[in-house]
Amino acid sequence: MSYEATRSQVETYFDQTATRTWERLTSDAPVSGIRATVRAGRDRMRDVLTSQLPQDLNGARILDAGCGTGALSFELAARGADVVGVDISPQLIEIAQKRRPNHVAGSLTLLAGDMLDTNLGSFDHIVAMDSLIYYTATDIGRILDGLAPRLRGNMAFTVAPRTPLLMAMWRIGKLFPRADRSPTMIPHRAAKIAQSTKGNLRALERVSSGFYISQALEFRP
Repeated sequence: MSYEATRSQVETYFDQTATRTWERLTSDAPVSGIRATVRAGRDRMRDVLTSQLPQDLNGARILDAGCGTGALSFELAARGADVVGVDISPQLIEIAQKRRPNHVAGSLTLLAGDMLDTNLGSFDHIVAMDSLIYYTATDIGRILDGLAPRLRGNMAFTVAPRTPLLMAMWRIGKLFPRADRSPTMIPHRAAKIAQSTKGNLRALERVSSGFYISQALEFRP
């Protein structure tokens, strides 16, 4: 499946099927035990990604690619960054707009659109948490190389790691597709993605929390 087709499938899922689920998962509302582990894992992964950025973010321009309901964008803007949060789902951006803090040390722009849109400009850093997990290694390489000319520093992002558990879940999901299930995550080895990009790739921490299993990577042009 091409990048464009996958992007369209993900947009449809988050705008029509999973909006309320993600709104609740990314809030402080009580959730089930399984979703609580996913929430905890996502909280930890945000810490991992932000730890790859400079401590002083005042004046730094940062792209939050696939910002969802905005938690990571809000945190970076509070630390003084000028943040552009973009997501392909207008519904998730609408939720983020409702949650945006009244005051931040930096600036905060939230937009529905494509992370590869050159009109977004250039950035000192890019973060992309769980927004590339549905794409092939080839597409991820193209995404990284497409962003590279507009990236002055580093990009911290996540993929689904190629573990026995995730591979089993992936195969089961392929056998029993359901309309209300998210688009299928594609498990990856970091080395395979590294072969698909002209830049430098480095593996960071892997977070495992219940059904949330995610590998952080750092990219530099």
